[in-house]
Amino acid sequence: MADKRDYYEVLGVPKTASDDEIKSAYRKLAKKYHPDLNPGDKAAEEKFKEVGEAYEILSDKDKRARYDQFGHAGVDPNYGAGAGAGGGFGGGFGGGVDLGDLFGDLFGGGFGGFGGGRRANPNAPRKGGDIRVSLVLSFMEAVHGCTKTVSVNRQDTCPECGGTGAAKGTSPETCPDCHGSGYVTVQQRTPFGVMQSSQPCSRCGGKGKIIKSPCSKCHGSGKTSSTKRVEVKVPAGIDDDQSMRLTGLGDAGLNGGPSGDLIVIVTVRPDAMFERDRFDVHVTVPVTYSQAVLGAEVVVPTIDGKVQYTVPEGTQSGTTFRLRGKGIQYVNGRGRGDQYVKVVVEIPKKLTKTQRDALKKFEDTLKDDNYEQRKGFFKSLRDKFENG
Repeated sequence: MADKRDYYEVLGVPKTASDDEIKSAYRKLAKKYHPDLNPGDKAAEEKFKEVGEAYEILSDKDKRARYDQFGHAGVDPNYGAGAGAGGGFGGGFGGGVDLGDLFGDLFGGGFGGFGGGRRANPNAPRKGGDIRVSLVLSFMEAVHGCTKTVSVNRQDTCPECGGTGAAKGTSPETCPDCHGSGYVTVQQRTPFGVMQSSQPCSRCGGKGKIIKSPCSKCHGSGKTSSTKRVEVKVPAGIDDDQSMRLTGLGDAGLNGGPSGDLIVIVTVRPDAMFERDRFDVHVTVPVTYSQAVLGAEVVVPTIDGKVQYTVPEGTQSGTTFRLRGKGIQYVNGRGRGDQYVKVVVEIPKKLTKTQRDALKKFEDTLKDDNYEQRKGFFKSLRDKFENG
């Protein structure tokens, strides 16, 4: 574990990053390395796991605070096991000064893992960690809703020992070094005096208890890993980068605490025909020159299928029509957005001589009054240069 990369480095954010910046960085990298988008790429799969682990720590205020103070040792009791208790904080302010008291005076309370302030009981019930998985959907699956199955790797309470970590017939014992607090006081003599600080107990890993006879199934961790397939009901109208929280489907809690949640982050593939703008849909429909000039019934695709739409006579290229209520359903609400149809007049590229002659003859019958845009354009042109 000593070769673990810094979590901030993994996400590519500074240590001063806000929660939103961390969340944004995670989503970007999770998409980039998601196994569904990198099939068979083991390196991408490892990156995906590394990014998820970094986000799990940095998105949790308590875990992030411990990580900022103690590094990996603050969030993983097995990291750096066996380190001596003699390591101090270095420096001092006279004989026997407790940094916890000092920082408590300065900042109004305990300062992280230092001596002062109120520490959490390591044996109190704690909620399990949340698990984040990414779900890739097609445009239509997101629009109409669907049911998907995701594979979840979670930590369960060991069925053999009930989560205690101790073998049957035994139970954990209070750590003699920290007396159950999970922390030990470390003193170091310096040229300025003796400095003391608190750090996680290396003997019990900050748990406050030690297990002399570990459970044979979980090897003392109190947890077992399992992979479960979870059915996820995706609501109609969900959009890219939105997420769903499934309560109680995360990692099992500690000391009898509740399980964490399963957070499903949605990625929606773009569609070749439709473009989404919140709950509205945009589509471009090509029409012929004669359809635009004379008006016509044209087929327009919608997310619910094809519909007939009457293009009025004299429709200009680029004109957009609105189909009310043909957009996307509001998530967990009533009503729908609209669909916007942009008409583009397609000019034929290849004409026969007969067609060219017929078109030229037709064009000769037209006057400037038949072209509103041209008439306005040349009027503006005259005004600009004749009056300039």
